[in-house]
Amino acid sequence: MSRVLIMSSWTSVGHVGLSAAAPALQRLGHHVTQLPTIILSNHRGWRHVAGRPIPAREILEMIDAIDANGWLDGHDAFLAGYMPSAEHVAVACKIADRLRRRPTVPRVVVDPILGDDPRGLYVDRDVADAVRDTLVPRADVLTPNAFELGWLTDRPTGTLTETHDAAMALAEGSLDREILVTSPPLPADETGILALDRNGETLFRTPRLDAVPNGPGDVFSALIAAGLPVGAALGHLQALIEASAGGHHLDIVGSAERWKRAAATTGGTLTQHKGA
Repeated sequence: MSRVLIMSSWTSVGHVGLSAAAPALQRLGHHVTQLPTIILSNHRGWRHVAGRPIPAREILEMIDAIDANGWLDGHDAFLAGYMPSAEHVAVACKIADRLRRRPTVPRVVVDPILGDDPRGLYVDRDVADAVRDTLVPRADVLTPNAFELGWLTDRPTGTLTETHDAAMALAEGSLDREILVTSPPLPADETGILALDRNGETLFRTPRLDAVPNGPGDVFSALIAAGLPVGAALGHLQALIEASAGGHHLDIVGSAERWKRAAATTGGTLTQHKGA
């Protein structure tokens, strides 16, 4: 099983950020090292919320302590998620660089949590700029949604063709970098993943459900960081979403036996959808 170091948000109640990623991976038998960037009572979609960012210097001190105890080597992946400040982005970059100097080099997975349609950016502009200019170039795998992909590349993503072209731009012409676009432009009753990697391009489609709790994106990026193929990760995620629809939070624990056994989602080529 994989060992994954994750740097992201943490909530006391509900499953978003680390509080989604860690229990999902642990239910599948993976080992998770957690670095919270911010500690909150719950995600900010609720009326009442309390908490604060963890000072960036304290996160570096945590990494130093983890390393001194002999626990930093041997990670298979480093996942960088929600960053509350540009200073936190700088810390994530330092951690990625530090891990790349290790005997066993982990994959760097970046979930560029910047915003979504129709709200736009929901992090400060200096955070978004730092993610784009310093953290994204360090990534082996990127999991932006369609809005984030468009913002990072300054390209339109209103159609599948445009999204494909923007993803190619983010890959900088090399599919040694894997781009997994969540929620690409599909009919209103569908969602899915547009995946570009060295094997080509694949479109995975799943039914879109109503009243889905927050957190599926955090679970998906964590499953990818743990080394699951896209179809397998999406199969687990879709079963979890179906079990959680209508609830206040993802039912990661209560429905674990169901979503753990879910079959992989099958993808298809993008060629038939060109021009969409």
